[in-house]
Amino acid sequence: MALVTRALPLTYLMLLLLRRPPGAGAQVGPDFKLQQPQDKVSVTAGETLTLTCTMSGVGPVGPVKWLKGWGSGNETVYDLVGYFPRVTRVVSESNTDFSIRIRDVRPEDAGTYYCVKFSKRLGGLDVFRRGKGTVVSVQPNPPPPVVSGPVNRTGLGQRVPFTCTAGGFFPKEIDVKWFKGKDRISVQPPSITLGRTKSSYDMSSTAAVTLQEDDVRSQLVCEVRHSTLTTPLRGTYRLSKALRVSPSVSVVADVLSPVEVNKNMNFTCHVKRFYPGDVAVAWLENGMEIKVENISQPVETPRGLFELRSVVEVQATEEKNGSVFTCRVVHDAQDPVSGTATLWIAAPARGGSSDRTQADNGVSLLSSPGLWLGILLEKGLLGGLLIFLFKRARA
Repeated sequence: MALVTRALPLTYLMLLLLRRPPGAGAQVGPDFKLQQPQDKVSVTAGETLTLTCTMSGVGPVGPVKWLKGWGSGNETVYDLVGYFPRVTRVVSESNTDFSIRIRDVRPEDAGTYYCVKFSKRLGGLDVFRRGKGTVVSVQPNPPPPVVSGPVNRTGLGQRVPFTCTAGGFFPKEIDVKWFKGKDRISVQPPSITLGRTKSSYDMSSTAAVTLQEDDVRSQLVCEVRHSTLTTPLRGTYRLSKALRVSPSVSVVADVLSPVEVNKNMNFTCHVKRFYPGDVAVAWLENGMEIKVENISQPVETPRGLFELRSVVEVQATEEKNGSVFTCRVVHDAQDPVSGTATLWIAAPARGGSSDRTQADNGVSLLSSPGLWLGILLEKGLLGGLLIFLFKRARA
């Protein structure tokens, strides 16, 4: 009987505890405060965001959470229970400091954040206190635009497409302008696509440019504007990287043709107005390559193009008469461009001992009577001479 008497109060006590209302185990003090002091915070994408929340006084049993947004569309940013890989407590295990850090902030992290204290009830949670909210704005930190051109160089007069790409923007409204130097280029609206993180946007824009000779000093500019940027982002491209100006080639001699036999003379190859400066020069005599030592290096002109001279020395022997000398130029791995000149030798002058021999022979011919008769017979003059002599004798 005594055992039953001692058991009744314990059972009664357990029933009373089960029937107490939620939170009755700890009285909520009138001095409980939840403080969220930050009104607005601006952070650059990729940085770490710190949101401050502290509590003082005695509060009800229940968790503290961070919510983004309020109402039916809110999102839990941090809770003691759950997996939030980018969010950590500033002071771990603290009962008063519930500040958090969000690393690697992204454009979609912009919004209003609330620190909320909940009270536990049977079957759920009720909001007990919430902070006034912190408005977070995220400034994008996209890298400068990248402007790319053709893989291979292009000749003058060709219309060439250039592409400007940039990423990491939010929201998706992006404006692009193109310039060649200071001149605006008309282009189509850019193509906007979801970025790699599916929460930012990338853009791509194309401009077509007809290449000209003076573009060796020109520059393309792609200018990207966005509502979150204080100044436009600019990407540049030097058109000289896409330009090829093929050379003109000519060969001239330093003496007038024909050339005296055995005289030394020079052929000069003029390679003019080419870009870039990589060029190979070879000399050929009648189609066979000859070795030349004095090939000069290209020289840049004030306009940014290049010039080059190459000289070959030749001895004007009789066997070289009519020889064709070719300057063959290979520029920027293109088909060769050539210039040619022909060597003409002057005929040897007649004089000296051979002339004297001819003169001596002439004298001997005139002094020989037999040869005279032969010449008269050959010319048919002998009969006329005899008649002339007969008439002269009778007179």
